[in-house]
Amino acid sequence: MHSHSGPAISRRALLIGGTVLATTTSLARVARAAPAEPNVIELTAAPGRAPIVGAPYPPTDVWCYGNRIPGPEIRVRQGERVRVVVRNQLPEDTTVHWHGIRLPNSMDGVPGLTQPPIKPGESFTYEFTPPDAGTFWYHPHADSLRQLGRGMAGAFIVEEPTAVSADRDLVWMLSDWRLTSEAQIAAGFGNAMEAAMSGRVGNTVTLNGAITDEVPVRAGERVRLRLVNSSLARIMSLRFEGHRPAIVAIDGQPCDPHEPERGRVVLGPAMRIDLMIDMQGEPGRRYRVIDDFYEGLSYWLTQLVYEDKPPLRAHHLEPSPSLPRNPLPEPDLAAAERRELRLQGGMMGGGGMMGMGGMQGMSHGASWAINGTSMTGDGHADMPPLLTLQLGRSYVLIIRNQTAWWHPMHLHGHSFRVMTRNGTAAPHRQWADTVLVPPKESVEVAFVADNPGDWMMHCHVTDHQVSGMMTVLRVV
Repeated sequence: MHSHSGPAISRRALLIGGTVLATTTSLARVARAAPAEPNVIELTAAPGRAPIVGAPYPPTDVWCYGNRIPGPEIRVRQGERVRVVVRNQLPEDTTVHWHGIRLPNSMDGVPGLTQPPIKPGESFTYEFTPPDAGTFWYHPHADSLRQLGRGMAGAFIVEEPTAVSADRDLVWMLSDWRLTSEAQIAAGFGNAMEAAMSGRVGNTVTLNGAITDEVPVRAGERVRLRLVNSSLARIMSLRFEGHRPAIVAIDGQPCDPHEPERGRVVLGPAMRIDLMIDMQGEPGRRYRVIDDFYEGLSYWLTQLVYEDKPPLRAHHLEPSPSLPRNPLPEPDLAAAERRELRLQGGMMGGGGMMGMGGMQGMSHGASWAINGTSMTGDGHADMPPLLTLQLGRSYVLIIRNQTAWWHPMHLHGHSFRVMTRNGTAAPHRQWADTVLVPPKESVEVAFVADNPGDWMMHCHVTDHQVSGMMTVLRVV
């Protein structure tokens, strides 16, 4: 399924493209003092229409925040208190999950588990102080398969106290859609056969909510590019022709700057990666950004189009510096308790179900399980914890993927250190909140259980989550 050597790439293997929302930053910009009063933001969740494909196709009927796709980009400063008033104008319940932000349990947005769902016509106020700078995002955690699949997602950027040296700071919200020939969202959410395999992978990939062929850049500039994969199921492997991007953060957490393995930036659903890219191409030329994760289905996402102007600076910049680290507690590996999570179920290559026999906790409609127990849906009251963790103690989770499919495993309320893959130490000091676990492989992650409450842990292939690959870790 996953190939690092795709076939020749056509101009369009599917409907694809991008537009850019840019925030220009000065290399010498100085941080502002955070205000004492909360930064108040209002978000309205409602049906809308968006020109996803563009002429000659009609606008697409979507569900969205702030009457736009993606939702409004929220930018705050590290340590700045935020108050977000969410109004629900959808025809059904909703919530908002602030993905990757270490916040109080009551603000986590899981219906029933951490808050009552927001009923149609009602509102809910989220208030928290992001402790970490980085790239995060927000999305529903109620009827998430349909609500996220219809467009409800937005970027949440927490800026460092002192600006990072870059000429521009760009966010690419990457979304995957299944559209009809009339550019409308196709029916069929929750297909049981599909849920037991790779999930709902679409036929259209957008960049910041639209399809276009080019992103303007200038020779000699340094761009901080924040990638967010808000897809239901699509895994991406991006290659920047003619460029050597450096990964400087994963899931909002700084890492040792390094070039991606084999030049490909791999993003599972819900994952974020910050790149520093020095634009060293030739003025007037075009360079493709290619996604070749799925064997035989390579396509180009967009093109970096160089302005026909002299380079911004005469000399190359020094290598990308490390970003300032966030105040994450270091796990005590010598004293850490080790717990195992076995990912089970799904369809095998031959068409039969895998590893489902003898699972006592299986519920109706479940295709997946963790340690023999499945939890379906998006969250509800009285979900029993799979593990009870002691507040302040260090833990190592051994995540064993016993299935034939990829799983981006996300833990709410915490970030963890990725320690090993298949027993080999992970390079580049990686912290994350969503770790992509390939078929038949294992990953070890370590963290301090320092945030009390009942926290969801689930696969972020949304079909997998709602059909059983979800559990709760209780920190007391």
